[in-house]
Amino acid sequence: MSIKMQLRAMPESAIRENWTWLEEVMGDALDRFQAERRAGIAEAVPYHFHALNKVYAAAYTPHGSHDWELPVFGGSPVYNATDNQPPFVIARPSEVREAGDFLAAASFDDLWAAARPKVLPPFSAFDEAEVKGWFLTHHTDLRTFYSRSASAGSAVVKGFWY
Repeated sequence: MSIKMQLRAMPESAIRENWTWLEEVMGDALDRFQAERRAGIAEAVPYHFHALNKVYAAAYTPHGSHDWELPVFGGSPVYNATDNQPPFVIARPSEVREAGDFLAAASFDDLWAAARPKVLPPFSAFDEAEVKGWFLTHHTDLRTFYSRSASAGSAVVKGFWY
């Protein structure tokens, strides 16, 4: 299995706050990922989701909103009973709407300019324009996904696969 953050939109009423159930649902969704992505109910960020969170953290102001946390790690965690697996995270429809609003309003160039010194060093073997392009693609994909999910009134379940 590859390292990725998987997102899946679904009605909040269909979600069980049970780690084993979420593992089964999200694992099955991985098998249908391409079709669900085309349908607008699934998205993924491979490898870079921790660094993408740093890009969004560049929007943080000490006395401002914490909306920047929502696209990647925000929501309510559901832990494994033995705590030896990453939690699944459930973003409620109101949080999905906030994440969508944040992403719609955020200037990627401004975020990149602020986050560049923290994000770029681990990618020093690559051309900066290429790295920026990866993050811009992730940002654009998440903006579209959260916008669709918010319009549908959906919750979003996030799985972190290592």
